[in-house]
Amino acid sequence: MDRLKDKVIVVTGAAMGQGAEEVRLFVEEGARVIAGDVATEALERVAAEVNALHPGHVLPVKLDVSNGEDWDALVAAGAAQFGKIDGLMNNAGIGTKGVFWEETSYELFKRVIDVNLWGQFRGIQAVVPEMRKCGGGSIVCVSSLAAFVGVGFNAYSPSKGGVRSLSRTASVTLGPENIRVNTIVPGTIETPMTAAMFGDSEIVRRCTAQNSLPRLGRPRDIAYGAVYLLSDEASYVTGTELVIDGGQRFKG
Repeated sequence: MDRLKDKVIVVTGAAMGQGAEEVRLFVEEGARVIAGDVATEALERVAAEVNALHPGHVLPVKLDVSNGEDWDALVAAGAAQFGKIDGLMNNAGIGTKGVFWEETSYELFKRVIDVNLWGQFRGIQAVVPEMRKCGGGSIVCVSSLAAFVGVGFNAYSPSKGGVRSLSRTASVTLGPENIRVNTIVPGTIETPMTAAMFGDSEIVRRCTAQNSLPRLGRPRDIAYGAVYLLSDEASYVTGTELVIDGGQRFKG
């Protein structure tokens, strides 16, 4: 408890899956959270659930991460509500819904890059001025095991590879201002984004068999790693990649 006490953290993709679980755990650990997502009804439900237990700790704000005006509005609302912003969990992302390279259009490729890569870049742009006022901060970007191994020749993999580079270069640029930037690399995690795939028991069996550990990942597995990177425990950690994949990269 209290590992994030007095922190104010932006969480994107906060309406479901990893993002929603991060909101819950961050508040449990003492943070106040500015929760952003395009799925506003689901976002409001998550905020209401957490605020019922911890009144006033979550501010839900509509956010399309590919939209710069949305980012500016979220940062302004969060800073006005909580007085500062010193953490960013760059979590939001989309997949390609089974569309591989033969069928990939320019429009689809651009949309995936806009959300998964530009959205994280734009988030860093938006929050850094507030972090400077605090004398520093911590940013966590979410990549994917798809950036390491050949899980599919599609728009998703290069978007997540770009996140790895974005995070490393941002850590070098922002380090002198005491702003840390790190990356979490999830393996196969059970979320609404992957629910359709995991509805097939044979696919679940195959995905589990790819891991060293005998289960699929859960959203809280990612949230625990994020707590560490956002906390003062990681005050000398920047430019690193925390892989949370059950050992999948060694067998997949």
